[in-house]
Amino acid sequence: MFNELGENVYIEPPLNANWGGHFYKIGNNVYINYNLTMVDDTRITIGSHTMIGPNVTLIAGTHPLETQLRKEGYQYNLPVSIGENSWLGANVTVLPGVTIGNNVVVGANSLVTKDIPDNTLVMGSPAKIVTNLD
Repeated sequence: MFNELGENVYIEPPLNANWGGHFYKIGNNVYINYNLTMVDDTRITIGSHTMIGPNVTLIAGTHPLETQLRKEGYQYNLPVSIGENSWLGANVTVLPGVTIGNNVVVGANSLVTKDIPDNTLVMGSPAKIVTNLD
């Protein structure tokens, strides 16, 4: 199911995906809790030693704002990347084109709309940096 799957990866079912893993890269020692949804129209990367909480959504596909283009079925895709040793809490949503750095904690119920630098705690909707982590 996965294009690149590291060692010691645990995925709690169910897992929901558009394309069944063709574009995934998952590192080593990754824990994915139940009900992960991946809109995997392009690459989704999850770094080693990362934890994904329950009901997380990673979205790599999106549609234009222009009415006519949506009516015609246009879509564009932007990769999602989650760094190493990061933790996404329950009910987090990550939007297309976002890169989450290494050693990042994303608080529960957060909406991640832009890139997150290494070693930070973010939370909220939209997610904002709360503090730096050592």
